Amino acid sequence: MKISTKGRYALRMLIDLASNHEDGYISLKDIAERQDISKKYLEQIVPMLNKSGILRTNRGNKGGYMLAKAPNELTVGDVLRATEGNLAPVSCLEYEPNTCPRCEDCATLYIWEGLYKAVNEYLDSITIQDIIDRAINLNGDYCI
Repeated sequence: MKISTKGRYALRMLIDLASNHEDGYISLKDIAERQDISKKYLEQIVPMLNKSGILRTNRGNKGGYMLAKAPNELTVGDVLRATEGNLAPVSCLEYEPNTCPRCEDCATLYIWEGLYKAVNEYLDSITIQDIIDRAINLNGDYCI
């Protein structure tokens, strides 16, 4: 599995929003400047995060974006599933139940199921707040 720039940039965007939440709604322009990410690229990521209920948006003069959940309720797994889709390591695990005609006889299926479970459990165990707290503890200050 390889995480695309959409997944990585979405995570950076959400960490930025969580770290600057006291400013209220935050413009994409501000996030793009702080994170050195193209505003146009962030505009492609926003619909995925909106659709999955991760972002709250506000239009108008004081418009922008903020997290729809508290940073300690939003996991890395939530963000990556919203931007990358299913995190299954093989296509036969993308749907429940497994419809692969070979699943009953597959000698390697348990390997992929174990990997899938480990990846999801790990990514769901890390919140946006955990990332911010760790960065502060390592650096004495927050930096993405």
